[in-house]
Amino acid sequence: MSKVSNRTKIATALVGALALAGSNFVVADPLADVQKADSSLNAASAASQQKVDKYFDQAQDMLFEYGSVADERESLKSYNDYVAGLVADQQNSLDLIQTDINGVDKLRQGVVPLMFKMVDALEQFVNLDLPFNIETRQNRVKNLKDILDTAEVTLAEKYRLILDAYSIEREYGSFVSVHTGKLNLDGKEVLVDFFNLGRVALYAQSLDQKIAWMYDPDAKSWNKLDDSYLRDITKGIRIARKQGALDLFALPIPAAETAQ
Repeated sequence: MSKVSNRTKIATALVGALALAGSNFVVADPLADVQKADSSLNAASAASQQKVDKYFDQAQDMLFEYGSVADERESLKSYNDYVAGLVADQQNSLDLIQTDINGVDKLRQGVVPLMFKMVDALEQFVNLDLPFNIETRQNRVKNLKDILDTAEVTLAEKYRLILDAYSIEREYGSFVSVHTGKLNLDGKEVLVDFFNLGRVALYAQSLDQKIAWMYDPDAKSWNKLDDSYLRDITKGIRIARKQGALDLFALPIPAAETAQ
C-alpha cells in the first residue's frame, strides 16, 4: 500500500513538473514577441528621427539660401534702379546733344554763306585800300578762298582764319611801317622805301632820298611831293625803323573825304 502510494506521488510530481515546465514555455513566447516588437519600434523611431533631423537640416539650409537670395534680389533691384537712373540721365544728355547737333547744322547753313561774303568783302576792301603790303594782303585773301573750298579744314578753323585776316587788316590802320619795294612809274620801276601812316596816307621815297611821292587814292596814282618834304619823310622813315628818336614831322595827307 505504501509502495503504490509512493509511486503515485512520484508520478504525480513528474506530471506536475512537466505541466509547470509546459506552462513556462507558453508564457515566455509572447514576452519575446513584445521585446522584438519594442526593438523594431525603437529602430524605426530612430530611423524616423534621423529622417526628421535630415529634413530639418535641409529646411534650415533652404531657409538660409532663400534669405541670401532675397538679400541678393534686393541688392540687384537697387542696382538696377540705379542703372536705370543713369540710363535715363544719359538719354537726356544724348537728347540735348542731338538738339545741339541739329542747331549746329542750322548754324552751318547760315555760317557758310556768311564766310564767303566775308572773304569777298575783304578782297574788295584790299583792292580799294591804300596799296601797302598789297602782295601779302592779296595772297592772304587768295589763301582764304582756297581754304573755303577745302574739305580737310574744319568749318571752325576756316572761320577762325577769316577772323584772323580781319584782325590783321584792322591793325594795319593803327601802325606806321616801312618796307622796301619797287614803284612802277610810267612803265619804269624805281626801288623805293614805302612809308605808310596807317590808312591815312602812303608815301614812297627813292633810296637816294632825292625824290618822294604820295599815293592819290582817288586817281590811284602816285604824285611827286615837293622837295621841301624830303627831310620830313626821311625823318618819318627813320623813326618807323627805330633808327631815330621820336619827333614831329610834317607831311601832306589826302583830304578826309577821300582817305581810305
